[in-house]
Amino acid sequence: MNLILELLRLVGIIIYSYLEACVKLVIPAKRKSVSGEIVLITGAGHGIGRLTAYEFAKRQSKLVLWDLNKHGVEETAEECRNLGATVHASVVDCSVREEIYSAAEKVKRDIGDVSILVNNAGVIATADLLSTQDKQIQKTFEVNVLAHYWTTKAFLPAMMKKNHGHIVTVASAGGHLTVPFLVSYCSSKFAAVGFHKSLTQELSALGKDGIKTTCLCPVFINTGFVKNPRSRLSPILEPDIVAKKLINGILCNQNMIFIPSFVKFRLLLERILPERALVALNKFTNVKFDAIVGSKRKEH
Repeated sequence: MNLILELLRLVGIIIYSYLEACVKLVIPAKRKSVSGEIVLITGAGHGIGRLTAYEFAKRQSKLVLWDLNKHGVEETAEECRNLGATVHASVVDCSVREEIYSAAEKVKRDIGDVSILVNNAGVIATADLLSTQDKQIQKTFEVNVLAHYWTTKAFLPAMMKKNHGHIVTVASAGGHLTVPFLVSYCSSKFAAVGFHKSLTQELSALGKDGIKTTCLCPVFINTGFVKNPRSRLSPILEPDIVAKKLINGILCNQNMIFIPSFVKFRLLLERILPERALVALNKFTNVKFDAIVGSKRKEH
């Protein structure tokens, strides 16, 4: 009897969830305030990290910016100060665990407890697997995945104590769908998505409903990391549009952000189409960019 009641409850929740999703399409979700929150952004010296910092600065957040590029992170910090934000910028190599922990201790001691953590730093190697150097593969996983563990372990305890915070994982559509000549990158982003999903479920199991999580999964962005990207179906995204969608998702406590949204439909096809049909779909999509193939750079 208990099983039947639990099944009925599950069906009720599923129906309610669909109705809630339909209502949200018409009525915008309420946005939370991030004014006064201490926000730490990794990879803040350029691209999405920089533009996301600007969005938080406009909302009077207190910013902690990390990047390996001293000039880049200081430029971001200066612009955020011009927008009225209090900013602390540091050079931090997110591929080095000890450096992350050391910098995190300094933040907690000198600035305070980080309440919004944006794990944005990332690297990419555009090459076939055999042309990708071992050190490139290792660096990809150190920055794109392992750094998320170290930053989260450093700042999550204070969030759990207060049951308040937000952890943001900047991943990629490549964390759900694979692309040739990006084996190490896609693999690392699959791991980042897995980190986000597992952490979300773990926080729920621990009853920490005040700590929110968001995962950003865009297609190619026009940041220069990938040279000459193009696709028959997917647009090349502009960084400012992605940053605005990310901040909107954070303010609305959106768990998973796909840009563009039709990536969700592509994921559905991935699960229901036969293998031969998927191969044909990938050829039709015709994703292209400059990559090293057979140790020579060329357009694939």
